[in-house]
Amino acid sequence: MRLLANVNLDFLGKRRFAGILSLGVIVLGLASLLVKGGPMLGIDFTGGTLAQLQLREPADLASMREQLLSVGFTRPILQQFGSPEEILVRVPSAEAGDDFTDRLRAALTETDFEIRRLETVGPKIGEELRSKAFQAVLFALFGILIYIALRFDRYYAVGAVAALTHDVLITLGIFSLLNLEIDLAIIAAFLTIVGYSLNDTIVVFDRVRENIKINRKTELFTTVNSSINETLSRTIITSLTTFAVVLVLYLIGGEVIKYFSFALIIGVIVGTYSSIYVACPIMAILETRAQARAAK
Repeated sequence: MRLLANVNLDFLGKRRFAGILSLGVIVLGLASLLVKGGPMLGIDFTGGTLAQLQLREPADLASMREQLLSVGFTRPILQQFGSPEEILVRVPSAEAGDDFTDRLRAALTETDFEIRRLETVGPKIGEELRSKAFQAVLFALFGILIYIALRFDRYYAVGAVAALTHDVLITLGIFSLLNLEIDLAIIAAFLTIVGYSLNDTIVVFDRVRENIKINRKTELFTTVNSSINETLSRTIITSLTTFAVVLVLYLIGGEVIKYFSFALIIGVIVGTYSSIYVACPIMAILETRAQARAAK
């Protein structure tokens, strides 16, 4: 099935505008991270205690926060979890202690609730998880760099990894701008985004390689542009079907996977964009320069 037939859009002709747009979004996200001292990390990485409360009536978060502050909690984080009667309470390790549940009940004496879930992560475990999460993303990118270099060549590899780094930075920046927490589920989403974006990039790169063999005398930028157009129908269909699934997960999947799904929504959009406007232009520029040096 071809959604678009005989299209001839000049994608690479817009590469400078796309580069400025990508750079602007990345800089905005990095500025947000710099101002806030880094991403907003969940207790998976910082250590702390999380309690899920089931209330009889809809919660007044402002009032509950004041009550928690009154018994010595200095940084309690409260948020609704699926419904107004479900509340998550997070406190850092330094404020939790063995008497956390007793202090919680003492603070919320006017609220009728049941503790449905209680999770505790120590600061050392949180630090180790943070290190492992960073290593997972780094090793994934390094492994992809080697794989693409062996399957295609080093310039294709640089283009692919640049696109993947672009996707992760933009997603991370949007989470920072929206004050959303980064936990282990979001790290899993980052790795999923890397895999999805890479798959789309490889499809385009395969077509580029095939067309280079067929049209050896054609300028590389022209060949790359025609290859993107030839795979555009497949790219759009794949992206739309994937987007539909993660959108449904976001809308009705519940609070547990809400932000995981949100990260994937961003990843599908940005990953499709980066395959066309980041990976291909960088590869074409590097290949053209290498050919020019070899011709001298």
